Amino acid sequence: MAKHRAIHENALIVAARTLCDAVQRLRFAEPITHVYNPLAYAWPMHEAYLKRAGAGRKRVVFLGMNPGPWGMAQTGVPFGEVGFVRDWFKLDHPISKPKQEHPKRQVHGLRCTRSEVSGRRLWGLFAARFGSPAKFFADHLVANYCPLVFMESSGRNFTPDKLNAAAREPLEAACDAHLLAVVEAVRPEVVVGVGAFAARCASRVLSDRELRVAQMLHPSPASPAANRGWAEQATAQLIEAGVWVS
Repeated sequence: MAKHRAIHENALIVAARTLCDAVQRLRFAEPITHVYNPLAYAWPMHEAYLKRAGAGRKRVVFLGMNPGPWGMAQTGVPFGEVGFVRDWFKLDHPISKPKQEHPKRQVHGLRCTRSEVSGRRLWGLFAARFGSPAKFFADHLVANYCPLVFMESSGRNFTPDKLNAAAREPLEAACDAHLLAVVEAVRPEVVVGVGAFAARCASRVLSDRELRVAQMLHPSPASPAANRGWAEQATAQLIEAGVWVS
C-alpha cells in the first residue's frame, strides 16, 4: 500500500516539475509586464503540499484557474491563503522571490499579511466539513489549471482567459498535459471546476475520459454571488452534483 501511494505522489511531483519547466520558457507581451511562477520560486512548499495531499487515489479533484496574488503566489499552494497553509496544513518551507517582482505585488511567503479571500473561503469550507487535512485529502485534491500569475504594469491581475491565441495556445498545451497527468495519477471520479473557466478547461481536456466534470461557484469576492453565503451555495452545488452527500 505504501509503495502504491508513493507512485501517485511521485507522479504528481514529476508532473508539477514538468509543468514548471514548460511554462518557464514561455514569454508574454503587453499588457502583461510581470509573470510569477510559484512552482519555481516556491517549489519546496509546493512539493511539500503534494507530499501532504497527493498520496493515493482521489475521488474528487477541485480545479482552480490560476494562483491569486495573496494566495498561491505567496505560498506555492493552490488557493494557498497564508493562515491555512501555516496553521491548518502546518507547512513551513523556503519561499524565494520571482525573478522580476512587481513593487505592488511583493512575495513575502508566510510573512504576507494580506489574506486571499478565495482561499480562505475554499479551505475554510473544507476545514469546516472535514476537520483535518488528512480527512480531506483522503478523498480530495486541489490543483490549478494554470500555475502562472499575470500582472499588468499597474499591478492589476490579468487572468488567463484574457490571453490572445498566440499566448494562450502554448500555455494551454503545457497546462492540458499537466491536467491529464494529474488525472492519470489520482484517477478521480469527478473533476470540479472552481468557476466557469476551470470547468470549461476540464471539460475540453477530459472529454474522452470516463469521469464527470462538475462546476461550483468561484469563491472570489469579485463575484457578487460569492459574497452572499458562498459556503452554503457551494455546498448545495456539490451535493446536487453528487460530489458530496448531505
